[in-house]
Amino acid sequence: MTKKHSNARQTTNNTDSIYLNNVFVRPGEATELPKFQMPQGQILPETAYQIVHDEAMLDGNARLNLATFVSTWMDDEARRLYAETVDKNMIDKDEYPQTAAIEDRCWRILADLWHNPDVDNAIGTSTIGSSEACMLGGLALKRHWQARRKAEGKSTEQPNLVLSTAVQVCWEKFCNYFEVEPRWVPISPDHLVLDGYELEKYVDENTIGVVAIMGQTYTGMYEPVKEIAAKLDQIQADTGLDVKIHVDGASGAMIAPFCQPELEWDFRIDRVASINTSGHKFGLVYPGVGWIVWRDTAALPDSMVFHCSYLGGDMPTLALNFSRPGAQVLLQYYMFLRLGREGYRQVQQGSLDVAQYLSAEIAKIGPFELVSRGDTIPVFAWRLKDGYTDKWSLYDLSDRLRMKGWLVPAYPMADDLAALTVQRIVVRAGLSRDLAAALLRDLEGEVTFLDNLEAPLPREGEGSHFHH
Repeated sequence: MTKKHSNARQTTNNTDSIYLNNVFVRPGEATELPKFQMPQGQILPETAYQIVHDEAMLDGNARLNLATFVSTWMDDEARRLYAETVDKNMIDKDEYPQTAAIEDRCWRILADLWHNPDVDNAIGTSTIGSSEACMLGGLALKRHWQARRKAEGKSTEQPNLVLSTAVQVCWEKFCNYFEVEPRWVPISPDHLVLDGYELEKYVDENTIGVVAIMGQTYTGMYEPVKEIAAKLDQIQADTGLDVKIHVDGASGAMIAPFCQPELEWDFRIDRVASINTSGHKFGLVYPGVGWIVWRDTAALPDSMVFHCSYLGGDMPTLALNFSRPGAQVLLQYYMFLRLGREGYRQVQQGSLDVAQYLSAEIAKIGPFELVSRGDTIPVFAWRLKDGYTDKWSLYDLSDRLRMKGWLVPAYPMADDLAALTVQRIVVRAGLSRDLAAALLRDLEGEVTFLDNLEAPLPREGEGSHFHH
């Protein structure tokens, strides 16, 4: 897009300029600014604010975005704390020692929450999000595998990672960036998640680890970490291969401890080497902050820790990113203090209750059949019943709901189920029962509208609607 405009700079047109509303312009200010070049002169901060404010207004209402897992609401005290600490750089641990100390407290709180057997011997860090945390978890598995292979005098070529085809795209990035072969375990109608079925077909001496997802992106379903571990125990007994698990707990790691405390998925399972979560998903913090905790210091190779003397003193740093916000780490600690275990349970259970209310009501609407119910993380998906209609698709319904302000994505399932289109809702703190009822009214109204069409809607370009 940028190249297209840069080639057309000779002829000014509406797409190359920002035209200022004369209500906002002060005497002497320009009324037209270039869109793809830096302006020559200054304008008043009020004018610049209004331009950016009005552009951002076109994004839509974040509270009605039912596609994203990322937090879109925090209370007034949190927003004030954010504004007061937005200038802190998380990497400057010597300059901001108290923020560094609070980061340390946060990952220790999570280690305890996830039943780490010896928190004092564990290690963890904040990240910019769970994608970076996944990269670090995967990289630690790869480094351990390389060290073990070298010690045995064996090749360190062709490492592989076993994971479901329904993982979030960050795992595809990890395998691409860090040159690891992905061993994709396909989902199917009988095995909608990675559950250990035929796992022996994918694990070999070059396997660095297995990824288990606590809350699949497509449907919200948990992968049974305990069953996966049991299958890996059997594989070790048969072959001698000792393969560890990284739990991608982006959402579920902040739901299960509070709402499904009896479920064993965390460090209670010996094969779990590391766990990550998104502080900015069901950690209830604005983006972006993620967390990763390793079972013990032995699970994190020394080669992944750097020591930076130029930050003031010998400061160890563990991250792919360098400079990043410190405010969100403080907001995470604020939420831990503000809610405590019981508060988190109430908030997350509230989201689960709304998700299950919505899924139960949507299941009653004629065209729909549930794929998941929102009883793991508060995320659920549904499909059109076979043969219901040839006049419209879930993509059409998604477009109709967007006209009312609701963002409810439709997309194809992964791999062997790619022919199946589903629609998904993520319920987050802030989506009240009243808002959910309003969504249902709009949903039923749009289904009625689509059912009453006299002719099928055009199908061309459906793929362009895909939202990952």
